[in-house]
Amino acid sequence: MAIVHRLLRSAAAAFSPAAAAARRGLSALAAEQTLERNVQWVFLGCPGVGKGTYASRLSQLVGVPHIATGDLVREELASSGPLSQQLAEIVNQGKLVSDEIIMDLLSKRLERGETKGESGFILDGFPRTVGQAEILEGVTEIDLVVNLKLREDVLLEKCLGRRTCSQCGGNFNIASINVDEGNGKPGMYMPPLLPPANCMSKLIIRADDTEEVVKKRLDIYNELSRPVEEFYRKRGKLLEFDLPGGIPESWPKLLQALNIEDHEDKQCAVA
Repeated sequence: MAIVHRLLRSAAAAFSPAAAAARRGLSALAAEQTLERNVQWVFLGCPGVGKGTYASRLSQLVGVPHIATGDLVREELASSGPLSQQLAEIVNQGKLVSDEIIMDLLSKRLERGETKGESGFILDGFPRTVGQAEILEGVTEIDLVVNLKLREDVLLEKCLGRRTCSQCGGNFNIASINVDEGNGKPGMYMPPLLPPANCMSKLIIRADDTEEVVKKRLDIYNELSRPVEEFYRKRGKLLEFDLPGGIPESWPKLLQALNIEDHEDKQCAVA
């Protein structure tokens, strides 16, 4: 992890075409990593597909930190630091945050984790471009890339239903999605993820969760991030997973695809 964050910081400081060749030579340094380490996974998928939900659950199950670059950006926005105003303009317009900023935030997060003894990770929201994937490949070995997929009409409805509690910071979704089968598409049911009663009156909508911004973010993803899927597909590391519905239906099937057992779920089922 120390090597990863040092090299990411170096990339953030020297992110230019002229430095590309030098970055390709970083793989030798990655060999310094210990062979015995926790998993290093990446979660891909369109904005709002549920990367954070499933990645955070898996991080608890396999014992590694869940690092979401979207959360890092929001933390920086809330901090009123030097980047907050610049980031607010970018996010509210549905644009991608620059590689320099993302890698600087990620490097600082890895550095904080190292001081706490963290090992391994599940990255969510990074890499978003082939350039970022190449940098990551140059500094560490990614074991698996999980690509979550969801119908675009369902994805849009899901994004528009997202809510955050202004008091506790919890994330919820008020959308009740029940799509009938038709036009060759399977039916799908995703119940709302409602907050507790004390949060209900404090729900707010994220500034970037408007229909116009969500559609723009999807267009950007299709243009820049889908090539990342192909990048990992060619390397035999991509696991495609079509979400069949909400968490109760999708979670056990995802664990099955990953060949992971959730002993707590089994105990609950027996009880």
